[in-house]
Amino acid sequence: MSANRDSPIMTPHQALWLSIGAAIVTIVLKWAASWVTGSVGFLSDALESLVNLFGASFALVMVTYARRPADPGHPFGHGKAEYFASAFEGLLIGLASLGILYAAADRLVHPQPLELLGLGTALSVAAALVNLVVARILLAVGRAHRSLAAEADGRHLMTDVWTTAGVIVGVGLGGWTGWHWLDPVVAMLVAFNILREAWKLAWRSFHGLMDAALGDEDIGHIQQTLASFESPDVRFTNLRTRRAGADRFAFAEMKVPADWPVHRADTLATSAENAAAQDGIALMIRIVPTGPSRNPTEA
Repeated sequence: MSANRDSPIMTPHQALWLSIGAAIVTIVLKWAASWVTGSVGFLSDALESLVNLFGASFALVMVTYARRPADPGHPFGHGKAEYFASAFEGLLIGLASLGILYAAADRLVHPQPLELLGLGTALSVAAALVNLVVARILLAVGRAHRSLAAEADGRHLMTDVWTTAGVIVGVGLGGWTGWHWLDPVVAMLVAFNILREAWKLAWRSFHGLMDAALGDEDIGHIQQTLASFESPDVRFTNLRTRRAGADRFAFAEMKVPADWPVHRADTLATSAENAAAQDGIALMIRIVPTGPSRNPTEA
């Protein structure tokens, strides 16, 4: 499917490759911050970046598969594969949060002083800036190309940015006040926050796999397209829509006079389907004969 006119040059594939590269960079920065400071908060942040790496890698595989053309075994294409990327990323986030809670609980029982907070904070800030830039790119690409996997990865990275900010504040307060328990408490808050993100991703995947309808804007465009083909003899009814990843589908009934020639009704239906295709929507029309034509001389 082609992108919108104002879409960025980058494709979802390229954006996800960028996300993979950013994940590797941020893992190195955050693990270094954790190592020099001994902070379990920074460690929890590094684990989330590890999740980003696995999530972006799986999303890249799913986006590649989702863009495969329709075939006899999958006549409506492979677009739903993107939902599996979101579900998998949600699972990884959930597992990472459990690991963070375990490490934080141990540190809460056995608190340790933090060291070299200045250097550790600088490394974490650099990682957050990398994630912020890449997240904005992913969100823009996801919206422009209607790639749910790219958009989900972008939203996850934005969550990571806020997580890093919270960790920096918590660890900084712990080092400044000498309250070493603040570090594991912040790590636990991080874990609960990414658990929430995991639930959102899982729910979104479930919702998509249940053939959710298109948004109001898309439905409005389809209705306008169909209205342009209506006349006193022609009406479109029973409009239904669904989304499968980046692919959008619509089904409608076209009611025409029973005395119309088949080729006339078929030509009109095909014209409406082609018009919807210009907006990237695969429209299928069922022709339903009704009463006689209001103008029999045109039949």
